Amino acid sequence: MFPYNQSFIYITQDFESSKEQIKQDLSLDYVIEVLEDKFLLEHSKEVTRVAYIKETRTKYIIFGGYEFGTEAQNSLLKLLEEPPKNIYFIIFSPTKSQLLPTIRSRLPVFKEITKKEDIQIDTDFKKLTLKNVFEILKYVKTLSKVEAKQYLQAIQKKIIQDGVRLNTKQLESFEKGFMALELNSRVQNVFSYILMSLVVK
Repeated sequence: MFPYNQSFIYITQDFESSKEQIKQDLSLDYVIEVLEDKFLLEHSKEVTRVAYIKETRTKYIIFGGYEFGTEAQNSLLKLLEEPPKNIYFIIFSPTKSQLLPTIRSRLPVFKEITKKEDIQIDTDFKKLTLKNVFEILKYVKTLSKVEAKQYLQAIQKKIIQDGVRLNTKQLESFEKGFMALELNSRVQNVFSYILMSLVVK
């Protein structure tokens, strides 16, 4: 789910469950937590201290707060720009806007997947038109990578419900699409490639 080969920002309202999920994913790695209601300069100093303790294995430091002091964030800029070897940071924040632009510009941002009702898609894939394609492309333009993957899964489900039988090339387009999203390809390009394969019979 997460790109554990790099540091990143995670926008979540539930620090505890998010932390436990990440720790479960990283069961064989070393994880340190510095999570506070209000993340202050003293906490950023603690993050810096533990980051510079040398490790032979990969170490992940989960830190953040429901409130984030400006001074604390500024003190971490150099550390995030030039992290020690084998160290990755996962920053928790309830909102993206709480973080300074200088922090956000250094790391990719991921949003918590909240439990919602199944995504509803009204398109009839037995009669897919270019107009339908453009409407979907307009919608997916604003989706994050995670949301895009969920929406693509919903399209697959709707295609099955509509009784559309996909040929080998069309099935491969979905497989390649998921891979492309994982590699951070432009969402609209991925959906355009898949949807056009469905329009062209």
